[in-house]
Amino acid sequence: MPFALLQTSPSGRLGNLTTPHGTIETPFFLPVATGGAMRGVRHEDILALGAQAMLCNTYHLHLRPGEQVINDAGGLHAFIGWPKPILTDSGGFQVFSLRDCRSVTDDGVTFRSHLDGSRCFLGPREAMEIQHKLGADMIMCLDVCPPSTAKRSEIVVAVERTLRWAEECKRWHEELYGRIPQGDILFPLLFAIVQGGLERDLREKCAQELVAMEFDGYAIGGLAVGEGEADMYEILDVVCPLLPVNKPRYLMGVGKLSQIPRCIAKGIDMFDCVLPMREGRHGTLYLSDGTHIRITKQEYLSDHTPIDAHSPALSSRQYSRAYLCHLLRSGERLGETLACLQNMAVTLNLFQKLREGIAQVKEPPLPAGDGEASSSEQG
Repeated sequence: MPFALLQTSPSGRLGNLTTPHGTIETPFFLPVATGGAMRGVRHEDILALGAQAMLCNTYHLHLRPGEQVINDAGGLHAFIGWPKPILTDSGGFQVFSLRDCRSVTDDGVTFRSHLDGSRCFLGPREAMEIQHKLGADMIMCLDVCPPSTAKRSEIVVAVERTLRWAEECKRWHEELYGRIPQGDILFPLLFAIVQGGLERDLREKCAQELVAMEFDGYAIGGLAVGEGEADMYEILDVVCPLLPVNKPRYLMGVGKLSQIPRCIAKGIDMFDCVLPMREGRHGTLYLSDGTHIRITKQEYLSDHTPIDAHSPALSSRQYSRAYLCHLLRSGERLGETLACLQNMAVTLNLFQKLREGIAQVKEPPLPAGDGEASSSEQG
């Protein structure tokens, strides 16, 4: 099994996720490198902060530079110079984020490129072929992500298509890696995505049918798209107990630090979000004591103390708040880089501390074949 559950406690699950490019300690956070890069931040810096894996965007890489260019370079790891595991989404989130320039049918999604207006079609086969050519370690089924304000009738259709496409994605995934010589080769892990909006019964239906299809991991999508925090927790309480204990659970697009510990306590193993980088670029800094500040405020122009004296990021211990305030207010790119490194350092360090906290509670792991979540995982 690619996922080994090592320990459970009321604080969450501790495990190891084995991929073709290494083993990841769970729970963990995926920094988002949409087109294979994080704006103004080097891969080496993210690695130094403890990143174990990275997320890249299938839709954007398909448009530019194209999966064949990346494949010819030896795959995404060689093309971008990232040695650790990579997860690629399927393009399903763009069904939500680019809904003004796409159309969806039972066969797939036709996008009008945001770059030049050209047509781009993604169906289950295309999503699998592109991700296999990219050479990712963890790949996602194509799904339909409805907005939280969608009508129930629209969510019903989204769930039906998500289930149909998941079945087709698995078939194409197995055919594609079946063409590769066997032996000791580790194949990419295929994750299905549970949709259903805020409709409990549709979430249950989607989760149960996906579990019956047997995937390597299960993601929960369609949250952090405008619903309230209480609604998100309610959906996690519905879905997590239905997912296999011996498979990783991935909450897509959630990265607000105050929400992370509670989501992990409910049984989530994997997270990704653009929030730490985006907020850093706009002047909101996460601090190692758990607070945050708006570094562009006038008061920080005369604050010559370190950005964060206890930060895991060396640059935040070297440079002053006054200097960072000046850089961001002046529009200097270095300011964005320093702020992003600070926020990513605090985010990744939080996950390290949460893993250590779970490890300190000595409870045995659940039986490997158990398909029900324990009460401790339900928060």
